[in-house]
Amino acid sequence: MVLECALHLADEAATARLAARVAALARPGDAILLAGPYGAGKTAFARAFLRAATADPDLVVPSPSFTLVQTYALPGGVEAWHYDLWRIAGAEELAELGWEEARRGIVLVEWPERLGPLAPSEALTITLSPVPDRPQAREGRLAGWPDRLPALLAP
Repeated sequence: MVLECALHLADEAATARLAARVAALARPGDAILLAGPYGAGKTAFARAFLRAATADPDLVVPSPSFTLVQTYALPGGVEAWHYDLWRIAGAEELAELGWEEARRGIVLVEWPERLGPLAPSEALTITLSPVPDRPQAREGRLAGWPDRLPALLAP
């Protein structure tokens, strides 16, 4: 069963709060797939997630647009892998980017449609969309994590 919900995110701070809540519920083996058009806030979400997960609000989190993947040490010996798959041709390129190793930690994936058959069925998919005439606002659609989504959305 896949649970799904929609959220209005008024500004980047609201996106960061959502990312922090997701980080608090994430565990090794999780995949968080960040979908949406260019400029929708995928990297801003990932940056806020990683800052919350490391408990370091000043953590430097560059976009992995050119490196394709960045890794981060989290408390408890867990690693988070932040992928930006915009520039890869397809799933066959993931092996050389450490995909199998990364799946033992937590993965955040921008442009998840490029995962093809490697997209984890148990992932949390967060689709972000800009709101016309409100440059800071985003609409978010969350799908997955049927055991944790209700806790994620609780006030």
